[in-house]
Amino acid sequence: MAGIIVAMPIQLLPDVLISQIAAGEVVERPASALKEFLENSLDAQSTDIAVSLQQGGIKSLRVADDGIGIPKEELALALARHATSKIASLEDLENVASLGFRGEALASVASVSRLSLTSRARGERHAWRIDADGGQYSALQPAALEGGSIVEMQDLYFNTPARRKFLKTEATEFGHCEEAFKRVALSRPDVGFQLTHNGSAKWRLPSSEASKRIGAVLGTEFAAAALPLDEQGGALRLWGMAAKPTFSRMGRDAQYVYVNGRFVRDKLIAHAIRQAYQDVLHHERHPAFVLFLEIDPALVDANVHPTKTEVRFRDGQAVHRFIFHSLHKALATTAGTATTAAPLIVAETASAPPTPAFQAQPYPTYQPQIPLRAGEGQNFYETLFGRSTPLPTGTSEGATFADIAVAQAVQSISQELPQDFPLGFAIAQLHGVYVLAQNKQGLIVVDMHAAHERIMYEKLKTALDAEAIATQPLLLPLSFHADRLEVATAEEQGEVLADLGFEIAVLSPTTLAVRSIPAILADSDAVALARDVLRDVREYGGSRVLTERRNELLATMACHSAVRANRSLTITEMNALLRDMEATERSEQCNHGRPTWFHLSMADLDKMFMRGQ
Repeated sequence: MAGIIVAMPIQLLPDVLISQIAAGEVVERPASALKEFLENSLDAQSTDIAVSLQQGGIKSLRVADDGIGIPKEELALALARHATSKIASLEDLENVASLGFRGEALASVASVSRLSLTSRARGERHAWRIDADGGQYSALQPAALEGGSIVEMQDLYFNTPARRKFLKTEATEFGHCEEAFKRVALSRPDVGFQLTHNGSAKWRLPSSEASKRIGAVLGTEFAAAALPLDEQGGALRLWGMAAKPTFSRMGRDAQYVYVNGRFVRDKLIAHAIRQAYQDVLHHERHPAFVLFLEIDPALVDANVHPTKTEVRFRDGQAVHRFIFHSLHKALATTAGTATTAAPLIVAETASAPPTPAFQAQPYPTYQPQIPLRAGEGQNFYETLFGRSTPLPTGTSEGATFADIAVAQAVQSISQELPQDFPLGFAIAQLHGVYVLAQNKQGLIVVDMHAAHERIMYEKLKTALDAEAIATQPLLLPLSFHADRLEVATAEEQGEVLADLGFEIAVLSPTTLAVRSIPAILADSDAVALARDVLRDVREYGGSRVLTERRNELLATMACHSAVRANRSLTITEMNALLRDMEATERSEQCNHGRPTWFHLSMADLDKMFMRGQ
């Protein structure tokens, strides 16, 4: 009857059945076999690897390399379970540096497919071949092969139909194989790779330096938006490329992390990366990066899972701190030190629309003044607006004031825009929302609220870190109606509020008065600002709001002080904003991860207007 379990004597399972059970963990789909084959090729010191697939790897999967090959007497052993040349003792296992070491991949694949292995070790007269059909091995046969190894898998899961039915469409399985191919190709830029599917060449990646390989695999848009990273700390090194937050994605399809050359998906590393990006990335977007962590093999356990995509660190906290601080430092660039301008279009998959521009807030009843006092290119503007100077070269005595102004402006633009002002100089304001500026390369478009919000946010963080938030007493205290929780918070959390630069007095059980606010926020709506701060302090508690919730609170405060949409700025104020942006870390994104500025080069503009076509 169904559901009744019949007791059976304890017995040893057949080797073929053991391998088929192991195949369920090691060989989930063709891409799993491809990963194992590629790793074996790299461990064999290959410099060129060619992959050929038929029907997404379900029908056929072939990997050919030019590695050191396998000697004739070891060829049959290569298909045996737990046979490996890469470790021989527990000490070897604890210091494993090779990609493969379990010695079960080929045996598992051979048990659920028709597999052939051809190899010619260096120094041998010719190659040898062994075939496996569902775990049944043939005798060795001579074969023709110039060098290296060829492993070919056909008809995956032909003898286990229950598993075969879980395979997806050809397109889906090829997509997984292609991703496995890209992961390995990124890990070894010094090795050439080729991928062919159904007779059509999909990838040709010659050996190159790491940055070129990353750009070839992830695309030119990623390469243009990526920041180089190389940090060393004791036994740890983190290097690679991390894209600016403006190059964010809807999914995690452009995230590659390697530990000692092995692709991994590690929760601890992922958390450290999210923490580094959280201050500059919109919460619905995901960052893009290719990062390589190098660590003493004795300090990391790669023997956690059969697929070897999980690792365990001996000192996880130290690894987390190192990754977070290294990546946080790389992302803390300023507009003045950035090597490339923010991209015009947020990179995304072809089918997804680009992220919309920052939505400006409605015109408020209260309009704060913008406290910007940075220096600007006075000579340029004095010339542009008619300062008494000699006529520009080539200007006639009868020229009008407009002619002279234009000529002087053009001359100044070409000669006086210094290279160390990458955001250039303001030329106009658009609809009270965007600042238009001109630099030597073209046009800069700035979201003034988003940019100013980031500037104020970074200033508040710096001041709080230094315990030096200066207060600004109000000439006349501002009283407002408060509920009992707000009053209780003002009474109980006076010290926390003082650390944040506030003095809020209790006038009655239902009335509070703002007497002082942070000097840096002196032009903000003091009552609205005080209400928001009281709410956060009440909700999260005094200690948490100054530690783990600190950035969220400071972001709220910065938003209150930032210049609002529909506020008309003078040329002086616009240029002060640009200079402050150039000196502010992470100024390419607002506190919510949205871009603060875009760049249109002259080439972009010429293309729009079809100049030269």
